[in-house]
Amino acid sequence: MFRPLALFLGLRYTRAERSNRFISLISLISMVGLTLGVAVLITVLSVMNGFDRELKTRILGMVPQATVSSGEIISDWKGLADKIEKDPEVVAVAPFIELQGMLTSNGQVAGIMVTGVESEYEKNVSIINEHMVEGSIDTLKDGDFSIVLGESMVEALGLQVGDKVTLVLPEASPSPAGVIPRFKRFTLTGVFNISREVDNLVAFIPMGDAATLLRLPPGAQGVRMKLDNIFLAPQVAQRAANLEPGYLYPNDWTKTHGNLFGAIQMEKAMVGLLLFLIIIVAAFNIVSSLVMLVTDKKADIAILKTFGASPKLITQVFMVQGLVIGVIGTVAGTILGVILALTVGDLLGWINQVFNLHLFDAYFINYLPTELRWTDVLIITTTSFLLSFLATIYPARRAASIQPAQTLRYE
Repeated sequence: MFRPLALFLGLRYTRAERSNRFISLISLISMVGLTLGVAVLITVLSVMNGFDRELKTRILGMVPQATVSSGEIISDWKGLADKIEKDPEVVAVAPFIELQGMLTSNGQVAGIMVTGVESEYEKNVSIINEHMVEGSIDTLKDGDFSIVLGESMVEALGLQVGDKVTLVLPEASPSPAGVIPRFKRFTLTGVFNISREVDNLVAFIPMGDAATLLRLPPGAQGVRMKLDNIFLAPQVAQRAANLEPGYLYPNDWTKTHGNLFGAIQMEKAMVGLLLFLIIIVAAFNIVSSLVMLVTDKKADIAILKTFGASPKLITQVFMVQGLVIGVIGTVAGTILGVILALTVGDLLGWINQVFNLHLFDAYFINYLPTELRWTDVLIITTTSFLLSFLATIYPARRAASIQPAQTLRYE
């Protein structure tokens, strides 16, 4: 079978021989380093992509992506909602009334952010109905004074569906017995499970009951929007506010949760850069191993040149060896990285469950999310191939510059 001479010699030099086992060991270390660098980079970026996805779908699926609100009650919120929905970036809208208070039950007290909603509209702008553990958001009906809570809050207060829970408002009402705080008993009709942070902070009640508690006339404080592109939230909120200038005030997720999203993006960039250094170190190992091989094979190179081998052929021989290391290391690392990216979440989840390690308690989700993006894999493998190729240039040119007469004089 015909093989080009450069490829034949390059592959032969790649194999270990007694005379250069140390050099072959350095080449093996370079290959392993490249494999680990590529695999770890693919795996870690997949995990960061997973956190990024969960932030967008879970946290930003619950908190308002964009809102307009007023200091007064908006009585004709349906008319305003119809105008806002004409914006091509707006997918759905829903009215809301917000209030803060404390929930108390079974001797336990916890602060809570309560949102009064219209259930038929709220299902279109949030993911709550997809993550209900018990009950449904449709149970929120005006006049029933029902409430839907997160699973973590329910466990902390020792509640079950159907139990009563008291909402205490940060307002005082005069009475014959003196000034007492305002409170109202609600019936728990639904439990959702989104994430630890959301479950502990958010509650939903009927919008009409929220207006009653705050002694407001019928209507909404504002209108919440679900967007086609969440990164256009500031512009969309401003356009909605411009429908009634001076009366509506815009707000969006970049002001309330932008720091969390920015932190994940920064962490992804810095971790990727640090892990990319592993690939660069492996490329330098390829350089060092090829330089030592060139020094070890000076006599062979001189003999080849004596028989008429051109500098181009010598350059190709050593570039072949470097590229073999790079190709094998990159391909092996890519396969290993893809396998890890697809299984690391389940593996760590199993370890966390078996050994009860509480690995995810510090995060806004209770598992390790991963999302393998083939564009990341393509960028990593292409960069690894390119670095492997660049690492061969200097040693190969050095081999091509060897002078046969000067070298053989000392052999």
